[in-house]
Amino acid sequence: MTNPTLLWLRRDLRLSDHPALRAAVARGGPVIPVMIRDDQMHGLGAAPKWRLGLGIEAMGRALAEKGSRLILRSGQAAEVLSALVEETGAGAVYWTRAYDPESIARDRGVKETLVAAGVEAQSHAGHLLFEPWEVETGQGSYYKVYTPYWNAVKSRDVAAPLTAPAEITAPAHWPESEDLDDWALGAAMQRGAAVCLPHQHVGEATAQGRLGAFMAQGIAEYRARRDLPGEAGTSGLSENLSLGEISIRQCWHAAMRARQEGAAGAETWAKELVWREFAYHLIYHTPRLASGNWREEWDGFPWREAGDSPEVMAWKQGRTGVEFVDAAMREMYVTGKMHNRARMVVASYLTKHLLTHWRVGQRWFEEHLSDWDVASNALGWQWVAGSGPDAAPFFRVFNPDTQAEKFDKGGAYRRAWIAEGQDAPPDTALAYFEAIPQSWNLSASRRYPDSPIVGLKEGRQAALAAYEARKPG
Repeated sequence: MTNPTLLWLRRDLRLSDHPALRAAVARGGPVIPVMIRDDQMHGLGAAPKWRLGLGIEAMGRALAEKGSRLILRSGQAAEVLSALVEETGAGAVYWTRAYDPESIARDRGVKETLVAAGVEAQSHAGHLLFEPWEVETGQGSYYKVYTPYWNAVKSRDVAAPLTAPAEITAPAHWPESEDLDDWALGAAMQRGAAVCLPHQHVGEATAQGRLGAFMAQGIAEYRARRDLPGEAGTSGLSENLSLGEISIRQCWHAAMRARQEGAAGAETWAKELVWREFAYHLIYHTPRLASGNWREEWDGFPWREAGDSPEVMAWKQGRTGVEFVDAAMREMYVTGKMHNRARMVVASYLTKHLLTHWRVGQRWFEEHLSDWDVASNALGWQWVAGSGPDAAPFFRVFNPDTQAEKFDKGGAYRRAWIAEGQDAPPDTALAYFEAIPQSWNLSASRRYPDSPIVGLKEGRQAALAAYEARKPG
């Protein structure tokens, strides 16, 4: 009988369209799924770490239904996997590829360790539609602008999603596993976990249901409704794609079927899926995207670095006096997510009106988004800040009031999240005060700011003056 295969799970918490899992099953012999609490997991922010714990729990149940189980271990990945090879007699370790610099370095070390010990080590595709090195310009380089990238991939063939294996062979003796509760992945959420939990849609089965509902009821109007934060006009699949609870290939093929059937919003949604691809394309080819200015000439721009100034604290607490910005920040504390249009507005206000470094905002989102994604978060912040890949990098200064008038004309979004001043504020707005740290000492009875901490006209003028003085690139 073939010796066991260790399936090292990371952000691929599903059974269907899982190339590494299918390869492990096809190899023959037992398959032992493993999740490792390593330094990268330790380093996650409060909300993404908590949400990962929910996903791990759901994946464990899904494996159990197949007669398998999920083994949990803590430590450095290379050491944990080597120890499991010794314990189980495994002859191979398979996993799904990652593309950010920290994961690449870790995975390279794991592969070198395993191969040196005579163990087969394979990484498989599965997180993206296209491997970053497979999409090249006519000059053989990587793409630096989104639209040419979209044009290059929009007509490419994408393999059909794989079905879930009918059976996952279990070993005669399972290795010992740690207890997920002992990992305490939600500890840093404190009281916010109970507030956020109803807004999470956890696991593969839930993700499949959400995709089906979106295809049946939402895709046709997606182009018209996707920018309206007060409406449920998007798929809501960002948290599931982040953890691989649904595959990007399945989403792509669903979009293509909808387009063939004449759904008006299908191509627009496909472009959003490819924006995610573009983010990983860039973070693979230019790893500095994750932590430094993508446009290196911006390294000397006079952004403020402090993350605890009164202005930045007002931004973090959703008390800038700019209602659209504040509503968006409060939505994040209650739900763990933020509407994409709102993300652009709050990022612009921080980096342009408050002239604060995008890294301050990036780190805050890393801490509070349950749908956090390393590449999409980095690209989104840099695109808005002006230091990222864009044809007109800094002159785009979102006016929150104009954005609110256009995309929240009746004020439903702002009323949903800002309790102060309302005679009967909705539960969503009141939940904000249950989710935030008690040390902030905020309540619905406290007066909402009478005016913005930085006026919209004054902030825009200061931002453009700083740009003119610096003249980067």
